Amino acid sequence: MKNRAHLRESSELFMRFGPTAVVVLLTALFGLVDTLRWGLVITLPLLLLATYDFFQRKHTLWRNYPLLAHIRWIMEDLRPYARAYVVEGDLEGRPFNHQQRALVYARAKGQLDSHPFGTELDVYSDEYEWLAHSIVPNAQAPLEWRVDVGSRQCTQPYSAALLNISAMSFGSLSANAIMALNKGAAAGDFYHDTGEGGISRYHRSHGGDLVWEIGSGYFGCRTDDGQFDPAQFADAARDPQVKMVEIKLSQGAKPGHGGVLPGSKVTQEIAEARGVPVGSDCISPPAHATFSTPIGLLEWAGELRELSGGKPVGIKLCVGKPHEVFAIMKAMRETGITLDYIVVDGAEGGTGAAPVEFSNRVGMPLREGLILVRNALVGTGLKPEVKLAAAGMVHSGAGMAMNFGLGADWCNAGRGFMFALGCVQSMKCHADTCPTGIATQDATRQRGLVPMEKAERVARFQRHTLHSFREMVVAMGLDNPWQIAPAHISERQNGAQSDSIDRLHHFLEPGELLDSPESTPYASAWAAARADTFGEAA
Repeated sequence: MKNRAHLRESSELFMRFGPTAVVVLLTALFGLVDTLRWGLVITLPLLLLATYDFFQRKHTLWRNYPLLAHIRWIMEDLRPYARAYVVEGDLEGRPFNHQQRALVYARAKGQLDSHPFGTELDVYSDEYEWLAHSIVPNAQAPLEWRVDVGSRQCTQPYSAALLNISAMSFGSLSANAIMALNKGAAAGDFYHDTGEGGISRYHRSHGGDLVWEIGSGYFGCRTDDGQFDPAQFADAARDPQVKMVEIKLSQGAKPGHGGVLPGSKVTQEIAEARGVPVGSDCISPPAHATFSTPIGLLEWAGELRELSGGKPVGIKLCVGKPHEVFAIMKAMRETGITLDYIVVDGAEGGTGAAPVEFSNRVGMPLREGLILVRNALVGTGLKPEVKLAAAGMVHSGAGMAMNFGLGADWCNAGRGFMFALGCVQSMKCHADTCPTGIATQDATRQRGLVPMEKAERVARFQRHTLHSFREMVVAMGLDNPWQIAPAHISERQNGAQSDSIDRLHHFLEPGELLDSPESTPYASAWAAARADTFGEAA
């Protein structure tokens, strides 16, 4: 009966208003019902959220401004992106500005990396610096250079590229990121530093050369109670893929701090690489347990070299107290045990998250640290045996040339290679929410990073940066980058005055610290240094 009544009513409407009007009327009625339904779908959850905000006790802004206060949290999350893509100028971003990032992106993608219409830098500001070019560029310079690392005590020296991947651990970076970096290193014939998190299956996945970094947690070569295990070390270090061993004393992001990877983040794969139980906190103490004196450090380095089968062993540090660097030099001369290389990490920081106080106020910047270690090696006559590397915001050929002019034999880059992988500097490295899948263990975020594709960008960035570096050497009229001298680098003191680096910093002559330390700026630090202690001599 009801159906008949509906049909009769529809017929009457049809006869009275005509078919077009009926269709319009029915459409409007259905649209109104649909609008009300969707309005409830949208407004009801918002009403429930506002009610929760009003009665909760944890957040003041939520209580006082229900619903609206959430906009602040949204803007806080979006702030890095809005700042990078909307607010900042090309030269304003930190730690890397847009122009620096764009240079890496262009080289990684194989795109045009030229810049039109002149420099955007203020050449009269006190931040400006430049390299001295020659009227007679040397176009006959070799197309490529490598550096042989290994003292006379090393039986398996390594021929290193001049730009390599700096220390970044699996756990800090994702599995896909590690695979892409290692495949890129293999394709470009440069090395991949493991970071202190041990050698993971992903480091081994493509056969790229590895430098195994050993930190105070001894991951990958530790006993159950966290002490160094010589047998485990020897077994892993003799792998042909491992080319050098690096003792991490400190890192630029947080020198002297140590670190903890919470057990909640220690997956089966991370536990396997680090040699710790799944779900257990990974603790890296601030100091090493295997030594406490400069002589102890050198003796342990000698032991590692022997256990590895004669491979190069070096140290990485961010310079703190100058007398401690000189103490290591005195220990090398007294024991006769030499390091094969030293990597100077700058306080500019790196991929590792750190307390803001450490990032901003602890550690020596790369330039001053590099000059000090260069002077320590040259002044004690050790520079021919011990090679020197620089790590700290390296991303361009010009930056490499500056480092070589201050004493570096090669450079390492961390964040530069992260940009090559696609990093957008979202500043989420520590939160496990990296949007590009690089610094996260979240499988859904990692999925976006395809190792085979990104490996090509890693290799391309390194290749094009070295090409740019060679062009700098050619423009300076030199035969090789080790001929770049402090006198070739100038910087401004103010808007009216500038000078070359060798007139602004003291560069020691070979053996000067041994022959006449009192005539150098390091007289007090040299006197305070002892081979048997890192403390200051009375």
